[in-house]
Amino acid sequence: MVMETRDSDSAPLHEKIFFKNTTPRAIELVILALLVSLLVYRVVTFKDQDNYFPWLLALLCESWFTLYWIIIVNAKWTQCMNKTYPERLLDRVNESEFPAVDIFVTTADPVLEPCILTMNTVLSLLAVDYPANKLALYLSDDGCSPLILYSLVETTKFAKLWVPFCKKYNVQVRAPFRYFTPKTPSMEDESSEFKQEWKTMKNEYGILYKKIHLAAQRTFPCDRDSDFAVFADTHRSNHPTIIKVVSENKEGTPNDLPHVIYISREKNPKHHHHYKAGAMNVLTRVSGVMTNAPLMLNVDCDMYANNPQVFLHAMCMVFSFKNEEDCAFIQFPQAFYDGLKDDPFGIQLVNLCYIANGISAIQGSFYAGSNCFHRRKVIYGSSTNDTIKTGNYTDNEYLHTMFGKSIEMSESAAQALSGSNAKLENRRIPSSFIEAAIQVTGCSYEYGTAWGKQIGWMYGSTAEDILTGLSIHGKGWKSVFCVPGPAPFLGCAPLTYPGALIQQKRWATGLLEVLFTNKNPLLLTLKGKLWVRQALVYMWLCSWGFRGVPEICYAALPAYCIITNSRFLPKISESAFLIPTAILVIYTLYGIWELKPLGISVRMWWNLQRMGRVNAMTALLSAWPSVILKLLGLSQTVFHVTPKDESSSDGDDNDDANAGRFTYDRSPTIVPGVVILLVNMTALVSGSWRLVKMGSREDLTAVLGLGEVFCSVFVSLCFWEYLKGMFRNGKYGIPWSTIWKSASLALLSVQLCRRSSQWF
Repeated sequence: MVMETRDSDSAPLHEKIFFKNTTPRAIELVILALLVSLLVYRVVTFKDQDNYFPWLLALLCESWFTLYWIIIVNAKWTQCMNKTYPERLLDRVNESEFPAVDIFVTTADPVLEPCILTMNTVLSLLAVDYPANKLALYLSDDGCSPLILYSLVETTKFAKLWVPFCKKYNVQVRAPFRYFTPKTPSMEDESSEFKQEWKTMKNEYGILYKKIHLAAQRTFPCDRDSDFAVFADTHRSNHPTIIKVVSENKEGTPNDLPHVIYISREKNPKHHHHYKAGAMNVLTRVSGVMTNAPLMLNVDCDMYANNPQVFLHAMCMVFSFKNEEDCAFIQFPQAFYDGLKDDPFGIQLVNLCYIANGISAIQGSFYAGSNCFHRRKVIYGSSTNDTIKTGNYTDNEYLHTMFGKSIEMSESAAQALSGSNAKLENRRIPSSFIEAAIQVTGCSYEYGTAWGKQIGWMYGSTAEDILTGLSIHGKGWKSVFCVPGPAPFLGCAPLTYPGALIQQKRWATGLLEVLFTNKNPLLLTLKGKLWVRQALVYMWLCSWGFRGVPEICYAALPAYCIITNSRFLPKISESAFLIPTAILVIYTLYGIWELKPLGISVRMWWNLQRMGRVNAMTALLSAWPSVILKLLGLSQTVFHVTPKDESSSDGDDNDDANAGRFTYDRSPTIVPGVVILLVNMTALVSGSWRLVKMGSREDLTAVLGLGEVFCSVFVSLCFWEYLKGMFRNGKYGIPWSTIWKSASLALLSVQLCRRSSQWF
């Protein structure tokens, strides 16, 4: 282990720790050598095959897998982690020197994203260990819901009690729904004063919870004389801008609450609102006009601050790097609370640890869309060797062309880009800038500007986070990945299989879209400042959505070979049979060994493996039609909000009998998976019947290839939950309409397999 110290004169605020990676590198190179050997064997023996089709298809798929493995090895080659020391920061830096931070919380649907989860995120952020006069919290409501505003108003009232309580007793978990749980630690050793205040806080939170819960169950009154009159006659996709300053720290005291501002941007069906990227750009402009903090933190509505010192950890990075180029943004990991045991849906991302540590040693972490501190000047398009002269920062024509016609926006942009610390005296009073803020939220404000193209969050993909981070790295900036303990942010993972599919499909669609933009990693390497190794890592990520095609082709190969009595693997009597066998054995053992330090059980490893195959052949594959239709100009991709399960907020460990059971809806996403399962099962039955008919007259290996049979059984085991779903009823059963469609396609596939043996 080697440490790279950033401050040689005293104990560092931050250390970059590199790990020796000799054994994993050796194993990965052995696997790579075996994959290349298999490709060479296929090319050499191609002319000797009776049936060219399966051999050629296997060659193409295995070429993709080999390339994919090379990119993964590149990403994992150098392992490092960043360690921060917030206690040293407090000793060395006065709180008055801390930079201001604007906090962005985004929500889009009070039904799919329950208000109580959003409000707990808000409370946890208002209570962090950081001077309140340096913070401003902006809540973006893209659903234009009076319920969200009502909940925020009531939550802010509760925060005036909750925040002082947390700081007085140094409460570590500052999201009430996680603090007040049945598993609360014993308070026998606590003072009577604490016990009394604890009970008071619990009762007050119970009242808040009931208020929000009851408000969500009824139609919200928007009387003309009420505070919610602005919501009258509005529709979530057609309404004017609504901005409410819910709370202001007018005196600028560090122990008061931060500013709290509600925003619902203007929407009109005639104007594209660009989903989350559009909301983030509106938040950037509004905060630029109102508070203009040099740093911005954005979090999803369900990602509460689990570590109250998370801002101090970020500041360790800010003050540690003398060169801003090394720290464009600071990404904290996405982790989840109350995750289902052994991750049955394979979506908790715990197996990406080594990839993340490897990327940290190149140009830095991806921007993951949440839990990230950004430098405002970087979001405003500043590059590491900015070719724009400082004089342009005062050039009104240039500023208006880039940032829009708002004078206040131009002034704040010039201030942020120049790094000036000068502030207008009333800048800390957000209510003084409501009219200016409304101006920069209009649907047509961005027309003729650089928003979404050169500055702000980038447009062109539903994966706006990856596209934005890629644009930043393409300008030569580096980023930082920080994993302090305890976990800095915790969120809500999907607790149902349909929810997991929605999330996976959205990710895959957005990542595929990135490849077809002018921010393609290869283009930014040739024309920009993206490092070659970093470009390969981005290609690995963006091609993640492409995996569905080779995965489903390779999963269909064993069934095809059994049905047509052909082969795509070497015979067991050939010495070349040892190559795929060695790949399977070494890769399996290496995967278990690699994940063991993370506390991942063998069952969880299996779930990650099988669901990796299943998700690739369902959710990832279904992303292709959306992207193709967009490229043809026939439709636009849609940002589907992942449903958040409010039940996870009650302290239940999800250990009931139905936790983790697969449920199904009528989504066509699972159809390819059911088809592959039925085709492989048909092939196994067909092969078994052939063996029965042949009896002992021929050698077993002459009738069926053992490698093909093994692969077909493996594919069927991966889809075991689908098989069970075909015989269940209700939400735990696959709908009959889906089964009939899949069965028809499977029958057609089997017939095509039989006929194709005559064509090739």
